[in-house]
Amino acid sequence: MNVVRRSAAALAATAVIGAASPAVAASSSPSPSAALPDGLYGTADPKYDGVWRQSLALLAQDEVGVKPAAKAVDWLVGQQCANGSFAPFRADAAGSCDAKVMADTNSTAAAVQALTALGGHGAATGKAVGWLKSAQNKDGGWGYSPGGPSDANSTAVVIGALAAAGEKPAQITKGGKSPYDALLTFALPCEGTDAGADAGAFAFQPDKKGKLAANADATAAAVVGALGKGLTGSAAKPSGTAATCKAASGPEQAAHNGAAYLTRALAKDHHLTTALPGAKPQPDYGNTADAVLALATAGQGDRAAGATRWLEANAGPWAKQAGPAAYAELILAAKAYGADVHDFGGQDLVRLLNATGPKPAASATPAAGKTADKKDDSGSGSGFGVWWIVAVFLVAGIGIGFLLSARNKR
Repeated sequence: MNVVRRSAAALAATAVIGAASPAVAASSSPSPSAALPDGLYGTADPKYDGVWRQSLALLAQDEVGVKPAAKAVDWLVGQQCANGSFAPFRADAAGSCDAKVMADTNSTAAAVQALTALGGHGAATGKAVGWLKSAQNKDGGWGYSPGGPSDANSTAVVIGALAAAGEKPAQITKGGKSPYDALLTFALPCEGTDAGADAGAFAFQPDKKGKLAANADATAAAVVGALGKGLTGSAAKPSGTAATCKAASGPEQAAHNGAAYLTRALAKDHHLTTALPGAKPQPDYGNTADAVLALATAGQGDRAAGATRWLEANAGPWAKQAGPAAYAELILAAKAYGADVHDFGGQDLVRLLNATGPKPAASATPAAGKTADKKDDSGSGSGFGVWWIVAVFLVAGIGIGFLLSARNKR
């Protein structure tokens, strides 16, 4: 669930609806006259990803034994609308959520997972789950926006929210279809004319002609979702044998098929890539971290060793520029794999994440002998910027005719 693509998706949705032009929306930092909300993680403009990055930061801190500052949690709770939903960001949290507030399933599902993990927010998460259920499509899945066509990423993150809140996703149905039924419709076959290098992968959505195209981001999300897990994944004992692609009659086998695809995708360079048309492919740090977490969750963590080492050596500059959600992604991937979050390529990811927000109420102490933040930089320069992110999203279309749902489809 790569956060930079999540931000670009919200930006594109807003531009299409007309609430803001790309020129305005692309600002990566608040205007000089706009003060950042107290308790928020990061210094970039939260307009398109505030709730998402806050939720990931809180989840990552909870996973490594850090108790976040109360005002950080309060900020997230305060973003909720009266109907239970969350929008990417509400500058006036005291105001009502009118038609101009674009609540979405991804922000809501991420907030549910964070607040459930922290505990003590049953009323807020209960209302949010109720709203998510009301936004379920007839195919059993969810789109980024209520009423939008279902996609693999949104369906997966909602499954994680439902499971975290104690629901049984398989029993949450619409039109007789469950979220797992929806996920299976995005899975590429393991054999036949459509099989090959992309066998077992998941598509983000079908194109206009109903054709599925392999998508690494959607695959990583769907693997975790099909196993009933959330944004933190779940470190499963390595099976010892490589996942193989087989005809999937249910979500578990579909998840293993997706893991087999991710293993193949990472085999050559140990990282995933993204590219603009006519441009040289660039490493995709967020997707690679997501793939590591997905493989670990599917019991294929031993197949993610190369990708984890690659992230340790190269992801530092990306995370430094991308901000708190990027550090959170690396923490969650490292923890699922079993790497040291306090010495990840010479960096203490926990300390770096903590530094992007209010001082934690309590923080876990690194194990003795571990070095924190030996270096600020590793690997090549990041070359990231909001306009680049937006451009990737806009050109990586899925043929649905509008840019209202989801992330970059690379």
